[in-house]
Amino acid sequence: MLASVRTFTVLGVDAHEVRVEAHVSGGLPSFALVGLPDAAVRESRERVRAAIANSDFKFPNRRITANLAPADLRKAGPGFDLAIAAAVLVASEQLDPAQLDGAVLAGELALDGSIRPVAGTFAIAEAAARAGAGRLALARESAPEAALAGGIAAIPVGSLRELASLGLEGEPPAAAPLPLEANGAAPALPDLADLRGQPYLRRALELAAAGGHSLLMTGPPGAGKSMAAARIPSLLPPLDDGELGEAIRIASACGRPIEPVLGRRRPYRAPHHTISPAGLIGGGTPPRAGEVTLAHRGVLFLDELPEFRRDVLEALRQPVEDGSVTIARASRSVELPCRFQLIAAANPCPCGRGEASPDCECPPQAIRHYALKLSGALADRIDILVAVEQPAGEAFHGPPGEASATVRARVVEARDRQRRRLGPGRCNAQLRPDEVDRFCRVDAGGAPILAALRERGDLSGRGHARVMRLARTIADVGSRERVEGDDVAEALALRRRVMR
Repeated sequence: MLASVRTFTVLGVDAHEVRVEAHVSGGLPSFALVGLPDAAVRESRERVRAAIANSDFKFPNRRITANLAPADLRKAGPGFDLAIAAAVLVASEQLDPAQLDGAVLAGELALDGSIRPVAGTFAIAEAAARAGAGRLALARESAPEAALAGGIAAIPVGSLRELASLGLEGEPPAAAPLPLEANGAAPALPDLADLRGQPYLRRALELAAAGGHSLLMTGPPGAGKSMAAARIPSLLPPLDDGELGEAIRIASACGRPIEPVLGRRRPYRAPHHTISPAGLIGGGTPPRAGEVTLAHRGVLFLDELPEFRRDVLEALRQPVEDGSVTIARASRSVELPCRFQLIAAANPCPCGRGEASPDCECPPQAIRHYALKLSGALADRIDILVAVEQPAGEAFHGPPGEASATVRARVVEARDRQRRRLGPGRCNAQLRPDEVDRFCRVDAGGAPILAALRERGDLSGRGHARVMRLARTIADVGSRERVEGDDVAEALALRRRVMR
């Protein structure tokens, strides 16, 4: 007998439908699994065999062929176990196929027949709902996450034996979704009030948060660069509904807990400088998401920027510019979202003191090599550069700075202006060239400054667009509809060392 069961596999951060076809026939006992399975999928034969035997079913002592279609899509992970077992049971006439009508199955089997959760539950539920499935049977632990997708009933199933109740009166009720708001259990974010003094740095942080701009801080160790970066999440507005769905899908597909996202907090990723290009951008076979995708709609912080390998930094150019990255393989390419805000910190020289300091002992060649780690092409994609100095001694004993809540109120107001102008999920850092011409028209005071810089070659075409986007943000923070000359002058001052 031939049986077919629906399931899904996650490739990148998106789910793709797979049909598990099982055929049980006469002949010598065997269990063949075809359809480009990886090692984890091939091992499912032994898990399925033991789970069926330990769930009061009888494993057919016949020739079994299981095909995972489409055959040209590589299958990875243990999430096919439940669907393969169900297909074998239907093909051996131990399970009524009518009970699985309109159902999608996803889960890993334990040897005793219990069902374990798999990564990508939210993406699978979304894709199954779009494909017209009415029910998604999966592990109990994963059902509330799947219910977040909406449009499909997430049925919690504890064991393989419980499949016999699907489609009958005893079918378990659909799971309730997890709450999508913070419940007070999440730890409080670091507050900007801890950053004392540093008015120029505080201004740069506010503008970066208000417009989603990239920021590079340079200064000696202990000047407060890492402290400032850790406080940017407290300035950012919460994820809106569309962004929340994207963040949940990515976290789920990458096997990471989704609870931090449910409070609508934006992701914050800070990889170590020893990371590889594949770890940062994504890669592998099948392609997997990297840190830039995990930071989607949030912040990617690169501390000690020149310590990163040059090829790692150069790989950032496309993601920073396009907001997505394409990982191509011989058989298939995957496009991963990565609309993140780049925040970086660097010392002025290898020793950290800076060549202007009398204590700096770095030779000129070492300083030049250190600075060249940041290429001109990548530097041109950074909107704001701020030099951070050691705060004066009295700043440590003075009153705390302005709190994050106060600054965030201004940031949210500026983002609201951008949302009304550009639509949901977009900010000034993402303005297209035609939108720069439309929304960033400068008054008579700023035009001559820009013209002089372009004529001298101090400002590239990309640099000009980024200056205007930053000037638009400065105007939004100041509640001005038109970009003024002072806005352009401040934007140029904030890019003074990254202009090419």
